[in-house]
Amino acid sequence: MSENKLFCAIVFLTSLFCSTCSQGTRFVHSAALDAERRYNIKWGFDESTITFEIEVETRGYVGFGLSPTGAMSSSDIVIGGVLNGSPYLLDYFTDSNRKVHRDPLQNYELLYGRENDTHTVLAFSRNLQTCDDNDKIITGSTVRVIWAFHAEDVGESGLVYHGMNRGRKSLRLLNPGTGPSIPAGTAFFDLQNKEVPVPHKDTTYWCQIFRFPEMKKKHHVIRIEPLIQKGHENLVHHILLYQCDSNLNKSEVNRGHECYHPNMPDSFLTCETVLFAWAIGGEGFTYPPHVGMSIGTSIDPVYVQLEIHFDNPSLQGGIVDSSGLRLYYSPSLRRYDAGVIETGVWVSLYHMLPPGMTDYITEGHCTQECLQEMPSGVHVFAVLLHAHLAGRAITARHFRQQLELQPLASDDQFDFNFQEFQPLSQERLILPGDSLITECRYNTKGRMNMTWGGLSTREEMCLSFLLYYPRVNLAKCESLPEIAGQLKFIGVTEIQEPVTTWPFVIKSPKKYSNLSFTEAMDKYKWTMKKGKSFNDIVRKLPMNVRCSKTGQDEWSIQGMIVSPPEVRSEQTSTAVVACRKDSAIQCEHSLALLLTACLLLILQTCLHL
Repeated sequence: MSENKLFCAIVFLTSLFCSTCSQGTRFVHSAALDAERRYNIKWGFDESTITFEIEVETRGYVGFGLSPTGAMSSSDIVIGGVLNGSPYLLDYFTDSNRKVHRDPLQNYELLYGRENDTHTVLAFSRNLQTCDDNDKIITGSTVRVIWAFHAEDVGESGLVYHGMNRGRKSLRLLNPGTGPSIPAGTAFFDLQNKEVPVPHKDTTYWCQIFRFPEMKKKHHVIRIEPLIQKGHENLVHHILLYQCDSNLNKSEVNRGHECYHPNMPDSFLTCETVLFAWAIGGEGFTYPPHVGMSIGTSIDPVYVQLEIHFDNPSLQGGIVDSSGLRLYYSPSLRRYDAGVIETGVWVSLYHMLPPGMTDYITEGHCTQECLQEMPSGVHVFAVLLHAHLAGRAITARHFRQQLELQPLASDDQFDFNFQEFQPLSQERLILPGDSLITECRYNTKGRMNMTWGGLSTREEMCLSFLLYYPRVNLAKCESLPEIAGQLKFIGVTEIQEPVTTWPFVIKSPKKYSNLSFTEAMDKYKWTMKKGKSFNDIVRKLPMNVRCSKTGQDEWSIQGMIVSPPEVRSEQTSTAVVACRKDSAIQCEHSLALLLTACLLLILQTCLHL
């Protein structure tokens, strides 16, 4: 047996021993995996182990799995039930052809099982990292959970096909969102569209002005949740809430119009500062006990704009929508007022992704020139990472002098259909001299033309929305790479001046003459190798950084070289260490951490005997 296999075998045996210690894990998180709530899970975790309890409306077998894509292929699956009064649980995996195989290493441990006349309940646990190639490593990133059940148990003939009793749901098992833990009877108000006719087109942004309820004294909003019209869960892609000019005319209240439209009322342009953001798949957000969104004072929002993005790729007609947000508020004040900073890549055509790329990286910079607006620093307590269909991974990176700190937030399994604020397990202090980079990884394989930065779902964004306290006068901090270097890559030498059209027009060379710069970029014969070279160049180009305060006060820093230096990384400690076949050291580290955890648990148990 090789040294690495020996280590992994010891880790596996240790995990079996340690699992006994973790059976008391509290199920502090829960989710319904289907709309009818037939399949419900609870779970809890510690540094090395996760424990599930599943309750399903069946007296037959229950299947639960972790999938790389949400499909059946290449998944890590456990199947169990209660047969003749005895619970059973087996560890399986599927290959790339969706064929089910029994795993030689049974890493899921059955804790208990029971059933009544209608439901089956199973509890089981496993290590976050099992050293088994057939098991998925569980991290803080998005996990695509798959589920199934059948009316019959697993018999001697094996599994019976589950039919339509199956589904998928994205969750963050180790970093779940905040639940609706607010006092019963908390007052609320709704900001809700009234039967908005959704246009017969692919993408629509609809804006409407609302007035917050008049308050005689300061209150704090303590929870915000979406009100998505039933049946429109895939139509409403995201909702943004903006603060508008407090001197807006009252006649604007409840006025709605298509956003970013040439005929949009000028008053809508005063709504610039993001107060809250929700995206598809997310649930509500509850502020931590010491923080709330302030309303009712002279500097608080009076008028707000609700922006809803309707995603209608099938071009359905006759749709009428009444979605919006519900805000819960309380006169019991928290210690701090919350704010939101939007950071990342400025939404623009200058943010472009070549076709056919399996791994393309863009970076949005927030530099210390912007962050000087918060002289005492701020504490970030939650982050929403946002991209569109090509997005595969997003990281909100944090730099201080010559040191890169741990990311504010990250998701290396980004799911476009599951976006919500991630509460930070530990709040992060951002100081005036710090800088931030929102790094997005994309896959444009199968696309024939450039993917442009823009508002449509089929265009791209790369944004981080940071929820923080105390509130300061900084709303946006974003960047774009200079266009000249991007055009130079494809051979453009001159553009037509003065610039009178958008996108602007190329003058030379001849092969691009009279083409817009977007047409020229599409005409270029892209390959994966050229796309990689383009990516390397763009990430080294000077950046234009844009900063904006509450309202429309903004400034920019042109042509900055803001690529991150070759810096030291902050050392981190975690019990979830990759256990690869070619790395005995990593497995040895996992062993040491697991043994330490187990010894501590044994000692605690003995002290209580």
